[in-house]
Amino acid sequence: MEAHEGVPHWYREGQAPYQLRPERPKGLPTVRHKLVALAAAASLAFAGGAAGAASALLLGQEGSAAAGPVSVTGVARGGSIARIAADVQPSVVSLSSTAPGVQAGGSGVLISADGVIVTNAHVIEGAERITVKFSDNGTAEAEVVGTSPENDLAVIRARGVSGKAAITLGDSGSLSVGETVVAVGSPLGLDGSVTAGIVSALGRTIAETGGTTIHDAIQTDAAINPGNSGGALVDGRGRLIGINTAIATTGTDTGSIGVGFAIPVRNVKDVTDRILDRSEYSPVRY
Repeated sequence: MEAHEGVPHWYREGQAPYQLRPERPKGLPTVRHKLVALAAAASLAFAGGAAGAASALLLGQEGSAAAGPVSVTGVARGGSIARIAADVQPSVVSLSSTAPGVQAGGSGVLISADGVIVTNAHVIEGAERITVKFSDNGTAEAEVVGTSPENDLAVIRARGVSGKAAITLGDSGSLSVGETVVAVGSPLGLDGSVTAGIVSALGRTIAETGGTTIHDAIQTDAAINPGNSGGALVDGRGRLIGINTAIATTGTDTGSIGVGFAIPVRNVKDVTDRILDRSEYSPVRY
């Protein structure tokens, strides 16, 4: 049996081998990763991004998912899912990245009017060319501003654009279990797709066997599928509260089963601020 350093002992007991089969372009070999079984024989996969970049993941939890009474805010007064979608869609982009022999897609979120975009590091990993498609169907080439593989986050900048609708940042620290959330992204290349659900749990830890660990992840039952990686998870007021990153799957089925995970916006803001402060638009990595 493989040893998994830092993994709680109970994850290893009775583990069964599973294979992760991320979507890959036709004609390219399928990459398979051994996964550690969870309680319900579930595995975790990146919610899209660069083909072959997905790593086996382990799931844990920091603290309690709902310690004590919670106050559920839900959709803002006078709001609706349709209104949230209309407000958020212009701030979410579809990404196409090209690496040697591989073309893959994902999503991104505009954080400034001049085309600065946050996404997952695994969406653009190894990319030699990145194309951004906006909600108005306009396109632009993008350059990497900086990456933080340790946090699975990256910042890119679309060239020659201005006046874009930057998303409003929310507060992931004020979320409650049961609160309404909406996911916007490009699952399976279907840009501008919207799904809705609730915050299922808070304080999850997602640890890639390759070494990356995402702390305080938000768990949601909003449908997330390959291609949603790097897209927005917003609250009932349309404010960004997370970047969609991974989904749980069972067996060989890598589609949504209603267990998705997002990097909380407070982590996203910290990482993007550090990248932008250090880069001056020259690529950086930390």
